Amino acid sequence: MSLNPKITDWSRKRVWILGASTGIGAALAMQLHARGARVALSARSADKLTALVETINKSGNDSALALPLDITQVETIASAEKSLVKAWGGYDLVVFMAGDYTAMRAWELDLKIAKQMVTINWEGFLNGLSIVIPRFMQAKAGGIALVSSVAGYRGLPKSLVYGPTKAALINLAETLFIDLKPKGLDVYVINPGFVKTPMTDKNDFEMPYLITPEEAAAEIIKGFGKGEFEIHFPKAFTRMLKTLRHLPYSLYFPAIRRSTKL
Repeated sequence: MSLNPKITDWSRKRVWILGASTGIGAALAMQLHARGARVALSARSADKLTALVETINKSGNDSALALPLDITQVETIASAEKSLVKAWGGYDLVVFMAGDYTAMRAWELDLKIAKQMVTINWEGFLNGLSIVIPRFMQAKAGGIALVSSVAGYRGLPKSLVYGPTKAALINLAETLFIDLKPKGLDVYVINPGFVKTPMTDKNDFEMPYLITPEEAAAEIIKGFGKGEFEIHFPKAFTRMLKTLRHLPYSLYFPAIRRSTKL
């Protein structure tokens, strides 16, 4: 059962991606633009955004915009949104892709790094939502996609802070759906497994079912095309984790220790 409209025609879609300078965000921007969407790209790195927009626009009309911002500073999001509305008159879908990750065990807790992850992965999304929800409520239409992670399903080794922030986003997306769907808005939560990005390149452990950003972007677009609320991939990995999600703690903890050897 589709919980959202099936997006198969992107030719009239105006998509704003926050966290688009590298990795999945950049790949998604390129693939959506190739399908006819106009894409507005935001991140902290203005140079990377500008270079990406120039690359995208070489393939067709000038339908990509660079809107640098810092998701931890709500005023920069508001300024970027104002520029976007001035340029396009509005937007149809916002994808919150920004994120920070440092592997951490309990005995390695670094409060400064932990708070930075919370600020970017949780507070940053709230900052963005405070700007886009009023716009969509006024229009009585629009889509919001939050990129979380399968790390938010249950507690995992080396995910002391990252995992809880992603669990919070899954809960947030569920709550947004309950609140906003009756208002005419669409809500999605995107839960990738391991994707080869600058963030995961820092990992010193084997990452099962590792996929490329391009493969991840294709899965996201496929999920939008099916109207899914939760878009999760790669399925072989995420379905296994969903099974583990339902185990009682007496079985879950030993299973995680055996499978991760941590």
